[in-house]
Amino acid sequence: MNEIASQGQLRLAYLRWALVTVPAIVFLGFLSGRLANSGFGNRWFSSLNLPALMPPGWAFGVAWTILYVLMALAFAIVLHARGARGRGAAVTLFLVQLALNLAWSPLFFRAHQVGAALGLILVLALLVALTTALFWRIRPFAGALMLPYLVWLVFASYLNYEVGRLNPDAHRLVAPALQTQI
Repeated sequence: MNEIASQGQLRLAYLRWALVTVPAIVFLGFLSGRLANSGFGNRWFSSLNLPALMPPGWAFGVAWTILYVLMALAFAIVLHARGARGRGAAVTLFLVQLALNLAWSPLFFRAHQVGAALGLILVLALLVALTTALFWRIRPFAGALMLPYLVWLVFASYLNYEVGRLNPDAHRLVAPALQTQI
């Protein structure tokens, strides 16, 4: 059995990866946001002074759904590229940046740690840039799928910075949900 896989078999193998990565990553993103009570429905967030460039609330759900789908498709491409040089490092870096991505909402929306969230998102943007470069080396299309995510993170970093600048005592506006009050 030293046969090379047909194009149809290769597409099917990629689709199997995508059928796992897309729902898993979209669900994890949804779960992180839900558990953190993220968005404009959050009482603490609604009390903040927001930057002039803040998009409407619905735009975040749409943007993140699209970004999670693109990230998951890029990840599936790299997972499918068995034997590719640098694949292990790319997969590891992707999983690390995903964990940081999922940690941002609880840190910002649940714990009200605007400064720490800014530090986290800046590290996240750096890791995503590195992940994008590694993905690009393995499969240029996978790297290209990560570019909208990187651009969004730069914009989100700006928003995070502005929220911190406009609300220097943001952590004191409402008791963080991660603290127990007796």
